[in-house]
Amino acid sequence: MTARILDGKAIANNIREEIAVRVSAFRERFSTSPKLVAVLVGDDPASQVYVRNKEIACQKAGIQSDIHRLSGATTTEELLAVLDELNADPKVHGILVQLPLPDPIDTRLVLDRIDPRKDVDAFSPENVGLMLQGRPRFLPCTPHGVMQLLNRCKIAVQGKQVVVVGRSDIVGKPLVCLCMQKSGPGGPSNANATVTCCHSQTPDLGEITRRADILLVAIGKPNWINASMVKPGAVVIDIGINRIADRLVGDVDFDSVSQVASAITPVPGGVGPLTIAMLLENTLRAAEEQLSS
Repeated sequence: MTARILDGKAIANNIREEIAVRVSAFRERFSTSPKLVAVLVGDDPASQVYVRNKEIACQKAGIQSDIHRLSGATTTEELLAVLDELNADPKVHGILVQLPLPDPIDTRLVLDRIDPRKDVDAFSPENVGLMLQGRPRFLPCTPHGVMQLLNRCKIAVQGKQVVVVGRSDIVGKPLVCLCMQKSGPGGPSNANATVTCCHSQTPDLGEITRRADILLVAIGKPNWINASMVKPGAVVIDIGINRIADRLVGDVDFDSVSQVASAITPVPGGVGPLTIAMLLENTLRAAEEQLSS
């Protein structure tokens, strides 16, 4: 068996085109464009690349974007003051703080300070609670991208055994929540799974991952999941991205697992492009909510 390659880049391009059409209609209705502001603290090279990619994606979709750059010596109090200004600015519809933040900034305090209506990463307790109750304002970008990928590739989640490897607040926990809801971004077939979450304290990880009809992996360990840990015919979504020398690899050993799985995402070109597409979606939704209220 050779797995079907799930092309996240192509799906993300389709979503961006759909968003661009909606942004055009938004401009006609409100005589302005949605605006996203990214806050970048310090000079981490990877963070600068990520923010620049988000800026380019916004421009292509017709969304205004600014980057608020702060030095690595910025204190928590100074960063909170910047967020207070952005929260109060009616021309700013979405705010994201690029992670990781340098020490000793209090990341949780910073993320909690963002106005939930402008929290396009969907990290605030209010937005997490709404998602958990099945009535989201926004969905976290990467988990939403995974659900869109499955839906648009016509891979039903409903009734399946889903195993999530990883329990981060950003990816793992939200994925568990989305898969177990009664309806997902693509309707009931994009939810209603029986979900198991594995993590660093799970004994005999392979014994559990081999039960999965759909295996979602986000642990930040390169090539950690191998073919012996995958049920033949399973769908494998690799959400990790790791740099080894001059190569980017996922959390899944692509070469071996692609010979066992029925479908698999590549790294790069799988989930990553969808994360940015969902950020555009959230920014547009934020602007629509704020200007319609």
